Amino acid sequence: MSTFFSISQISRLKSEIALTINLAVPIMVSQLGLMLMGLADTIQVGRMKHDAVDSLGASGTANGIYITISIIGYITLQMISPLIAKAKSSNQFSECKQLLFSNIKVSFWLSFVCMALIGIVALLYPYLGQTIENKRFALPYLFIITLSIIPSFLFTAVKGFTDGFSDTKASMIITLVALILNVILNECLINGLFFFPELGLNGAGIATFLSRCFMASMMIIYVLKNKNYKSILAEKIAPLSSKNFAVRNQLAIKMLKMGLPSGLQGFFEIAAFSFAVIMMGWLGNIQQAAHIIAINIAALTYMAATGIGAAGGIRVGNSIGLKDRNLQTESILSSLFVSIVFMGTCAIVMYFFRDYFVSFYTKETQVLLLSSSLLVWGAVFQLFDGLQVVCLGLLRGMQDMKIPTLITVFSYWGIGIPSGYLFAFVFRLDAVGVWIGLTLSLVASSTLLGLRLLYCNKKL
Repeated sequence: MSTFFSISQISRLKSEIALTINLAVPIMVSQLGLMLMGLADTIQVGRMKHDAVDSLGASGTANGIYITISIIGYITLQMISPLIAKAKSSNQFSECKQLLFSNIKVSFWLSFVCMALIGIVALLYPYLGQTIENKRFALPYLFIITLSIIPSFLFTAVKGFTDGFSDTKASMIITLVALILNVILNECLINGLFFFPELGLNGAGIATFLSRCFMASMMIIYVLKNKNYKSILAEKIAPLSSKNFAVRNQLAIKMLKMGLPSGLQGFFEIAAFSFAVIMMGWLGNIQQAAHIIAINIAALTYMAATGIGAAGGIRVGNSIGLKDRNLQTESILSSLFVSIVFMGTCAIVMYFFRDYFVSFYTKETQVLLLSSSLLVWGAVFQLFDGLQVVCLGLLRGMQDMKIPTLITVFSYWGIGIPSGYLFAFVFRLDAVGVWIGLTLSLVASSTLLGLRLLYCNKKL
């Protein structure tokens, strides 16, 4: 660390920053594309001909449940990327093939588990304290988007494989095409354009399902047809037998055990934000709708930051495979630098253009004004949000998952939710109080994860 200010080290760090950006940008765009599908749903549902406000609140609650549970699978499956990067750097290509097949297997396991969990929550929905209108619109929509977990997890499993090879552009293109498809299908199915029936909120759910099926299909076709992967897929592995079948299952179980703590970390974080949606429902439909709009805008930058974290994790995986300690440190510093610059810029833009962004979602004056005020706090927590998610990605690259999970549990549920409730309902700050609590949780998480990252980098 003491030699970091030499000319050669600065030159290497600049080079690593450039590599990190080149790797991160397609992942960021892909992550944003996935997020923009939800954003498009929110905007288009908010401008429905009938029941727009009730449908907007219902979609927020249903998506909150979906994301809270499915995030376990999404993040668990991303564990393959640093493992692939490490295996590739060590020229262990047969291991890359086995990792891919095992990750696909894990994706199906997680699909059925997450679908079952969402089903249980749906049965408990009447006890969440939501309005009658919310229940009427949310449950059918939740059922439809739950079906999309299988193709969505399959896409994530295969995407993690290509990301590990630093091949990130194909998944980006597929995601962007799916986004366009989703917007077109939304317009047709929500409002009943051309020969399509007017399905309202359920139409948005069907559009999401079809778009995710398209993504999974295209990703599989790309890997099968790409000449760079044909030699890897042709790598010989032991023929299938009862003994070998058990060994393959053991690899899948090992990957599940490695990735699940990260998945649970995502669960506890998203669960806190989803519970915030429920608390907003206790305050009223206006507060809930305003919160959903504001959190959708703030989440765009979060998804971009996960791309930086994923890129950093891949670079760290490469450095571990090469056994290059200096490269590992440079990868960490470059990822943190890119995160600070990017999220700092986003915070400034969000603060000064918040009214403009909110106007895309709704023309309801009360909702618009409250959403804008919430985004002031959204701008405040941008930097902390970016740092904590990048630290998580880097720690994932080091295969350190258990302690970060405990940190997120403490930050969100020990600090964020209790303080949010205190400010909102005891100190009567209403919706703003909930967002103060969320901000405090991100400050705690980013600080503690940063200290953990410093410790792990010295230890390895």
